[in-house]
Amino acid sequence: MRRYKYLDALVTAFVVVLLVSNLVAQKICQIGPFTVSGAVLLFPITYIFGDIFTEVYGYAASRRAIWLGFFAMALLSLMGAATIALPPAPGWHGQAAFAQVFGFIPRILVASLIAYWAGEFANSYTLARMKLLTGGRWLWTRTIGSTIVGQAVDTTVVIVLTFVGTVDWKTIGQVIVSSYVLKVAYETLATPITYGVVIALKRAEKVDAFDRKENFSPFVFNTDSVSADE
Repeated sequence: MRRYKYLDALVTAFVVVLLVSNLVAQKICQIGPFTVSGAVLLFPITYIFGDIFTEVYGYAASRRAIWLGFFAMALLSLMGAATIALPPAPGWHGQAAFAQVFGFIPRILVASLIAYWAGEFANSYTLARMKLLTGGRWLWTRTIGSTIVGQAVDTTVVIVLTFVGTVDWKTIGQVIVSSYVLKVAYETLATPITYGVVIALKRAEKVDAFDRKENFSPFVFNTDSVSADE
């Protein structure tokens, strides 16, 4: 089993970004003509992490990070609900504010978890397959192509599951399109940064994973840090 110098630190940073995104997601912000969640400033970075994991270390490493992020999100939600349910101390007057921040609405929570899981795996699977098809060339096609697929899945699933039955389909479609365009533009503009990080990591770790023998099922767990061919 090969160990990598930066992989664990990157996975930790990925999970932190994911959790912070969920905490700030409840604020609705106005950015130009777009009305978006506060998470839009940070959450798209998780897809950049997914690109880096898959491109450098392979699909297995990305799968491990996605599941760790999923369980971290679930734990945050569970502990938020449990702590809100505990009676506040007589001298503590922050219950309402605390509940506002950590009181995840069950429907939105389920939608977020499903959308995150599906979108991240779609992103990593697309990048891994495109890397094999391109023979490792044209990195930009993989980072942008996987983002287009992953964000389409994530954005569509979370908005449909959150709002179906409460607003009309025209409004749902408009929210999906505006959110999707903003996220894809964000990550496309970040392509030079992704390039730089990927190149630096490949040199430092002396690895360039190709998932020729990988089982792409989300439910297969390997004991190795990376299972891909190098």
